[in-house]
Amino acid sequence: MGKVIGPIAKPDDIILTPGLPKTRSGKIMRRLLRDVAEGRPLGDITTLADPSVVEHIKGEYERLKTKLL
Repeated sequence: MGKVIGPIAKPDDIILTPGLPKTRSGKIMRRLLRDVAEGRPLGDITTLADPSVVEHIKGEYERLKTKLL
C-alpha cells in the first residue's frame, strides 16, 4: 500500500463504523471526528441525525488506543 499512495499519506489506523456523524441535512461533522481523535470534549451534538454513531466511534477509538498501549 505504501507504494500506491506513498508512505506519508498512509493512515496509521483505520476504524470501521456504521456511519459518520452527520447533521440532519446530511453534512459530515468533521469537528466531532477531530474532537474524538484529539481527546477533547465533544461539545454540541444536538444537530446530529444519529448521536449513537459518535459514541460508537469514540468507543472504538478508545479501544484502539488501549490496545496499542
